[in-house]
Amino acid sequence: MHPILIDFGFFQLPSYGLLLATAVVVALWTLRLRADRAGMDGAHLVDFALWMVIWALLGAKLLLIVVELPRYLNDPASLFGVVRAGGVFLGGFIAAVIAAIILLRRYKLPPLPSFDVMAPSIALGHAIGRMGCLMAGCCWGGRCDLPWAITYTNPIAAENLGTPLHVPLHPFPIYASVFNFGLYLLLAALYKRHPAPGRVFATYLVLYGIGRMLLEMTRGDAVRGFVFNGALSTSQLISLGLILTGIGLQVWVSRHPST
Repeated sequence: MHPILIDFGFFQLPSYGLLLATAVVVALWTLRLRADRAGMDGAHLVDFALWMVIWALLGAKLLLIVVELPRYLNDPASLFGVVRAGGVFLGGFIAAVIAAIILLRRYKLPPLPSFDVMAPSIALGHAIGRMGCLMAGCCWGGRCDLPWAITYTNPIAAENLGTPLHVPLHPFPIYASVFNFGLYLLLAALYKRHPAPGRVFATYLVLYGIGRMLLEMTRGDAVRGFVFNGALSTSQLISLGLILTGIGLQVWVSRHPST
């Protein structure tokens, strides 16, 4: 774990920020390649996707504030820390989808084919971003006695994020990164088979939702918030919504395969 990758005193390069930027660049690059190969305007889609990235960053931080609202109400000054925090991915995902729905008409893009071509790159970008979580010390897992448990030791992470030190924990960011990379490979392969419009995006919603529901069981931090008296985390509740939405879209696509 190295929260600060480069430190010159007057300048610090955070590892999370670098990997997040890398995730965005790689996701947009693969999106353009995939779109061009499919006969779509890759440059136009990248321009469209950049707005989604901006909305995603804002949505991720907004959901972070919502789930941690009591903390920020008790200590308003801690809101300044949101600027350097990554936020909650699912908040960013929802905000990005809302942005897409608003901007699709302006960019004159077909909704389902556009979501399909972006889905694999979303998973790939997420996989890279989770390695940023590992480096920064955020999104840590619960107590773990398995051979692959990891132990955080960097005091900067504890100071900035409250990361527990010298305790063996589930490597949640690694679990999530491996899962998302596998999801990327599956979605990219599915896209090459030219399924009916909407099928790839629907598959992403269902599989990511299921995976996130299960992965949340290994989390140890409380940043994601809880609902129903702690029965579900906020992320699990949203993931359930993604699963149901994905199933509904799969059914709709089956009934309208040529849309």
